[in-house]
Amino acid sequence: MKKVQVQELFFEKFISTEEIEAAVQKVADEINRDYDGKNPLLLAILNGSFIFASDLMRKLTIPCEISFVKFASYDGTLTTSKVKELIGVGEELSGRHIIIVEDIVDTGITMQKLLQDIEEKNPIDVRIACFCFKPDAFEKDFNIDYLGMRIPNDFIVGYGLDYNGYGRNLPDIYKIIK
Repeated sequence: MKKVQVQELFFEKFISTEEIEAAVQKVADEINRDYDGKNPLLLAILNGSFIFASDLMRKLTIPCEISFVKFASYDGTLTTSKVKELIGVGEELSGRHIIIVEDIVDTGITMQKLLQDIEEKNPIDVRIACFCFKPDAFEKDFNIDYLGMRIPNDFIVGYGLDYNGYGRNLPDIYKIIK
């Protein structure tokens, strides 16, 4: 099993690039089917989702646009109960189809905050495309419409996911070795 070190922590390979690509294609196929002729706005959450959003965007065959927001809710390997908005929504969302693109949903605290902000702007609809979902950590009550994969509640890095800003560049996903 391939292992990597990110700062002082060690991780083992968990999800391969081939599995990642298949999951992204599955999400793209579902969005292409559901949004044919609708020109949705993809709203990607920085920093983590930028690789997933990029890969997803290249697999979409429908007309669409993309924009970015940035929130912070992690401290090291732990999620906090506080969400800081670092870059807010800059586009007009009223009357638009919105697809939030997120790398990972664990507790759901960040997504809940963004959903509340977006709903106030009167979009036609809001759906969520998430690469990884941790059902054992989930604390909120909303649906993930387009899901790449469910994973256990392990801390992971790679494919845009980080530990203190490092490890995002790893092409595979690695889980922490306990």
